[in-house]
Amino acid sequence: MNAVPRDVTPVSGTAPSLGDRLWRRLGGVAFGGDYNPEQWPAETRAEDLRLMAEARVNLVTVGVFGWARVEPARGAYDFSFFDQVLDDLHAHGITADLATMTASPPPWLAHEHPEILPVTADGTVLGPGGRQHFCPSSPVYRERAALLAERLAEHYRGHPALGMWHVGNEYGCHIPACYCDVSADDFRRWLRERYADDVEALNDAWSTDFWSQRYASFDHIRPPRVAPTYPNPAQQLDYLRFSNEALRACFDLEAGILRRVTPDVPITTNFLMGLKAVDVFDWAPRLDVVAVDSYPDPHDERPHLLPGLVYDTMRGAGGGDPWILMEQAPSAVNWRARNAIKQPGQMRLWSWQAIAHGADAILYFQWRQSRGGAEKFHSGMVPHAGADSRVYREIAALGKELASVPDLAGTRVRNQVAILLDWNSWWALELDSHPSDGVRQEDRLLDHYGPLFDLGVGVDVVPPSADLSGYALVVVPNLYLLSSEDARRVTAYVSGGGALVVSFFSGIVDEHDRVHLGGYPAPLREVLGVRVEEFSPAAEHETFPVRGYGALADLEGVADLWREDLQLAGAEPEMAFDSQGWAGRPAVTRHEYGEGTARYLSTRLDAATMRAILGRALAEAGVTPVVAGLPAGVQASVRDGAGRRFLILLNHTGDKHDITLPREWTDALAPSGEGIDVVTLPPSGVAVLRAVQ
Repeated sequence: MNAVPRDVTPVSGTAPSLGDRLWRRLGGVAFGGDYNPEQWPAETRAEDLRLMAEARVNLVTVGVFGWARVEPARGAYDFSFFDQVLDDLHAHGITADLATMTASPPPWLAHEHPEILPVTADGTVLGPGGRQHFCPSSPVYRERAALLAERLAEHYRGHPALGMWHVGNEYGCHIPACYCDVSADDFRRWLRERYADDVEALNDAWSTDFWSQRYASFDHIRPPRVAPTYPNPAQQLDYLRFSNEALRACFDLEAGILRRVTPDVPITTNFLMGLKAVDVFDWAPRLDVVAVDSYPDPHDERPHLLPGLVYDTMRGAGGGDPWILMEQAPSAVNWRARNAIKQPGQMRLWSWQAIAHGADAILYFQWRQSRGGAEKFHSGMVPHAGADSRVYREIAALGKELASVPDLAGTRVRNQVAILLDWNSWWALELDSHPSDGVRQEDRLLDHYGPLFDLGVGVDVVPPSADLSGYALVVVPNLYLLSSEDARRVTAYVSGGGALVVSFFSGIVDEHDRVHLGGYPAPLREVLGVRVEEFSPAAEHETFPVRGYGALADLEGVADLWREDLQLAGAEPEMAFDSQGWAGRPAVTRHEYGEGTARYLSTRLDAATMRAILGRALAEAGVTPVVAGLPAGVQASVRDGAGRRFLILLNHTGDKHDITLPREWTDALAPSGEGIDVVTLPPSGVAVLRAVQ
């Protein structure tokens, strides 16, 4: 099998006006979900459209899994079913986010070309019968997907219902990487490009003199399949990069066709909350509007934190522009071991949370709950019980509520604090053979994000390559992989007056997973004013006390997971370990560097102590809460722009809270024109306030 054709070129980002075109067309916050009428008899559609109008639905995703219907046999295209669907949507004033239908190949394609099927690292061939059963590098899959995308684009070009293209679906969700021979060929092609056809450059980057892995030719390289022991970590890291780009090439191929045939129609695809396989910062510039699917677990102790982190990442990836919550569950999902429902009010609360983080579209999977298939117990906007149900009544009420504030759309969220996230570091951090398997990227991000949330501060999540000059404080959670260039950028930020907080196991390796020498964290030693010779990861469940210095002398806390034998090289201690053998060794340091300050945390602090340290950093940086004095668990966010300013209050607790506000706000959802002194938030309550002009 030959490698993938080389004429698949990336598509550069397009003018922001394409995304604006969608928002102008919708005229307010978008509301809707995945619409799959192909699962139902034709007479059901009339009821669907009536209920959509009642719920103020104005945007639906159509055809995500429609490939087998529109091409039931090779080349036998039949769009008549979706012609009628789009005609009906247009007649009812509903815009279609039309999918390219390539997320799940039809059975005939796998039957005729079994070589398209993906293969796991242990050699298992994954068959059809589910979804995403394709190798991203397969020339056959790409050819058939491109042909379908072109036929769709030509057929629906100019259709009045078409408002946006939806390419693929949840790339990397089930197949983050394929290890078949086709992928191996494509990987070798990718490596030749990355290392300029110089196998010695690859040997250097991969440290192949270790364990006699030196390659004499690119032809000898295979994917990092199951091996007797740890595969080469640099090879694993490059394979994660390659797999991200192989998936992206599938998107680029289809998006390029759509842009050529329908240049005025914006394009998106839906990322997935918490998915490590796809580098959102790498993909986002290729989208006209960023979109994400979010499925928090109602059983979690603080289920709003991870979605908030994800939403701030989407907004950061999109340069602050409005984004789409493409999928969420109206109530329960079907794929966890225990699938909790969303309690009354929780769906509304979590929908408004997305808007508070900058979303201008609230959509669900799916409109009507399936009667059969693997997701029949995944909730729908219209559940099995029908429209006479709690779920649909809450959906319809929210749709009307969102329609009542059309001028909220287009406003922006602006923050003074940034958290740095880098997908290359995430991939490298979670490779095997590390000092501790407890340093997981998502968990460590939440260790920092949660206290900032508790302190009432909004954040942007951005890559280390972003322009940091506009932020008063930059927080760096466990950024294991750090290039020298990005380290210089962070150092310059502090030197120019910025405030920095860095946590342990950061700046350890370069982009090839090779250790920066001379003591950890080598590229940040100067700005942090510290030096580490050894890591001392904690045993499972081991904890150790920490105590404050100076102004923090009364602060006592508990740490766990990790310790470092930290040596001061200009920094001053703010906290120290207080256990036998470690007493007095620095746990938290502060260093004045240039015009700014840099803190370093050599351990994982308990949440209360972390809040205290971050609180000091925020105060020094001049960052104040969005609204001061809010009760724990109550969130505030401001959206503004074009002379409009909104305050959104969200009660993530089970208690009622009265929030005192200045008289500059009025109720945006029940406008009376009167200023508001106090807002009462019931459990899971929401308030949307408009600034008095």
